[in-house]
Amino acid sequence: MQKRKLGKTNLDITVMGLGGFHLIELSEKNAIEIINRYLDQGGNYLETAAGYGFGNSELKIGKVAKKRRQEFILASKSIERKKKELLASIDESLKRLQTDSIDIFFLHEFGRHEFVDIASGSNGALEGLEEAKRLGKIRFTAFSSHTGPEVALRALNTYPFDAIMIPLNFFDRFNFPAWESQVIPAALEKNVGLLAMKVFADGFLWRNWENALRYTLSLPISSLIIGANTLEYLEKDIQFINTIQPMSEKEKELLFLNAAELGQYVCRQCDKCLPCPENIDIPRVFVFEGQWDRQMADGVVREPGEYALRDRLRFWFGNQDYAQEAYKKVDPNALACSECGECIPRCPYHLPIIEKLKIAHDKLTDARPPVKIRII
Repeated sequence: MQKRKLGKTNLDITVMGLGGFHLIELSEKNAIEIINRYLDQGGNYLETAAGYGFGNSELKIGKVAKKRRQEFILASKSIERKKKELLASIDESLKRLQTDSIDIFFLHEFGRHEFVDIASGSNGALEGLEEAKRLGKIRFTAFSSHTGPEVALRALNTYPFDAIMIPLNFFDRFNFPAWESQVIPAALEKNVGLLAMKVFADGFLWRNWENALRYTLSLPISSLIIGANTLEYLEKDIQFINTIQPMSEKEKELLFLNAAELGQYVCRQCDKCLPCPENIDIPRVFVFEGQWDRQMADGVVREPGEYALRDRLRFWFGNQDYAQEAYKKVDPNALACSECGECIPRCPYHLPIIEKLKIAHDKLTDARPPVKIRII
C-alpha cells in the first residue's frame, strides 16, 4: 500500500488507515481477524479511542498489538480537557492497548471554543500532552474536530500539534467549506499532518463510495481513515485504494454537478447567484444551513429507508447553536428576499433558491433544540 509522509513527524503512513470504531460491533475473534488482514495487506495505521465502546476497541487492538506492535503506527484519543484526567486516560489506554507508548495521541472531538479554552488553560490537557511526551507515553500530539473549522484554526495557532484529523468528503465540503479553503492551507503551512475522516459522510455516500474515496484521496492529505466491520468491505476498500487514480479538477466539477447526494438542493458555493438585488449573501446563508443540518431536510418526500438515514445523520454533529448564533449576525438575512427571481437562472445546479432561503431561515431561527447525537 502506498505511503505518504505525515507532516513534520518522521512517520511514513499508508494512505488508508484502519479506524477502530466499528470494531466494537464485532466479536473479539472477528475484530482481530480484520486487524490482522489489514496489516497483512500492508496497512500500517491503526486508530482507536478510549470512548469507542468504553475501551472495547482498544482492548481488541491490544490483542494484536501484543504480538505485532512494531508493524504499525498506533493512535488513540481522549475527550478529557484537563491535565490530570487526560494523563489518567492515557494510562488506561496504554493498559488496554498492551503497549508502553502510543505514537499519536488525539484530543478527541476538539471542535468547540470552550474545549480550547479549558485545554489551553492552567492544568489543561495541553499541559497533559507535554507531560505524557516527556514521560515517553506518547510520541506525537494531535486533535480531531468534526464541525468547527474556525475552532480548528484557533487550535492550530494555540499549540504546535503534529497532526489533525478532520472530515473531508465531497458532500460536507459544501456544509463546512472552510475545512478545505482555510484549515487545509493553514495545516500545510505549519507542516501539520492531515488525516481525513468521514470519507463517506457517516455512510450517506454509500452508493457512491468509489467517488468518495477518489475525491478525498485527491486532497493533500497523508491518509484517510476508514472503519470496516467485515473482511469483504475491508478488502474491497484496500483493493480500490491500491488502484485508483486521483480525481482531476474536471472530474470533481462533474461530480459536484451530477452526484445524487447533492442533487438540486445542496448549495455548491459557486457564488454565481450573486449579486442579489437585496444584498443577501445567499451562499453564506446556505453555509449556515449546512452547519445546522447538513442541508439534508429539503422538503422532499422519500421512501422510509432514505428518510431514516437522513434524519439520523442531519444532526450528527450537534452544531446547531453555533449555526444559529452565526446566522443572527447575517444582515440582511434570508427574509429580505423579494422573490425577484434574478438568482434562479444563474444557478448552474438549478436550486430552488427562493424556497431554499425560506427553509434555511426557518431552520436557523427554530427555537426548538434538536436531539443531539453522540459523534464519533
